[in-house]
Amino acid sequence: MQTDFNLAQLANSDTKDADSILRKCVHCGLCAATCPTFVMLGDELDSPRGRIYLIREMLQSGKIGSKAVKHVDRCLSCLSCMTTCPSGVDYMHLVDHARNLIERYHMRNLSNRVLRQLLMITLPYPKVFRFSLTFGRVFKPLAKYLPGPLATLLRMIPNSLPSTSSLSQAGTVHRAEGKLLKRVVLMTGCAQQVLRPSINDATIRLLTRFGCEVFLPHFSGCCGALAHHMGRGETAADAAKSNIKAWEEIKKKNGLDNIIINTSGCGTMVKDYGWILKNDHVWSESAASMVKITRDISQFLSEINISGFQSGKKPEIVYHSACSMTHGQKIITEPVKLLRDAGFKVSEPGERHLCCGSAGTYNILHPDQAEKLRARKLDNLLVTNGKIIVTGNIGCLQQLTARPGEKLIPPAVHTVELLDWATGGPPPLGLENILCK
Repeated sequence: MQTDFNLAQLANSDTKDADSILRKCVHCGLCAATCPTFVMLGDELDSPRGRIYLIREMLQSGKIGSKAVKHVDRCLSCLSCMTTCPSGVDYMHLVDHARNLIERYHMRNLSNRVLRQLLMITLPYPKVFRFSLTFGRVFKPLAKYLPGPLATLLRMIPNSLPSTSSLSQAGTVHRAEGKLLKRVVLMTGCAQQVLRPSINDATIRLLTRFGCEVFLPHFSGCCGALAHHMGRGETAADAAKSNIKAWEEIKKKNGLDNIIINTSGCGTMVKDYGWILKNDHVWSESAASMVKITRDISQFLSEINISGFQSGKKPEIVYHSACSMTHGQKIITEPVKLLRDAGFKVSEPGERHLCCGSAGTYNILHPDQAEKLRARKLDNLLVTNGKIIVTGNIGCLQQLTARPGEKLIPPAVHTVELLDWATGGPPPLGLENILCK
């Protein structure tokens, strides 16, 4: 793609990076076929190629128009286009840069600003998030009287919350069972601690069972993904620095082999710390070193080659790979192989490259599109014979969990919850009748 930046614009490192990315695009349009918003809406401007044109115009002109904002906002950042692109266009960093500029220089309407700020001050903070959900249940009946995103937000509040985990408390250390193999940090996530603490509990049991000493930092902060995808780059960078500092302290004091992440959306973010902090002379080297030892839990379990699975009949399951797993981290075979090695018959749905509609906060900010994508994903999952939906990302898990009145949707669990059970742990809550027949 031809660009026309002047020398003054190219003196900015972000613009220079964007120019390099734009020039790789050859207009082929192959990305459109795998882009969920284009498949759903059929608008060229809701395809990666269309957004690339809008972003180029925005960067070259220095003007942020409402059309560019509308279509950039609609992007899920599923990164399916990057898997498809034959030219290696780094769409992820291009759209991230566009979001930063939109957030900095474009004035959104009041309701949108309030909603985004509400998400920013609740989701990354487990205690605040838990209180907000508990308090918000009082207002759930009002959802039918409220407009779009706010109504969706209220409807998504669960009727009850699991108790806080006693295993995954910040500052604790879990010793390895038997011979010590690795010392690892587990990143416990934000919303996951509140909505599904059993995922972290299962992860800790798995890791210690197979010889890992597991550290949970005193500072257990957000990975920065929420701020990052809302265009708040500086806030995301600060979150990255806080996490790196906490991990370096553990490494210096105890030694550290790996950083383990069991939410693939967080994993994609953390593995991008090197790019985010590449121009920071204080943090760039530390960020790059931490990225090298970061692993998704399925990657790590594959590397240490877990075994000792319980025998006996196991139900057929259907595995949904999160976009952040397939497209963001290029982890495709490991989770499925682990589940098959554990004795499960694993099906995979059609159109597995298409997003389920969760995409961080997308299902809150763009509920109509998210609901269509959810319905399409569930249609593909339900035609399999899977008795359980399995995924490696809390956002997808919540998106695909059956809602009140939806009786035909199988229960959804995290990959590690099944692997924990298959190696001697308890069955995931609600699956006792399916797994323990």
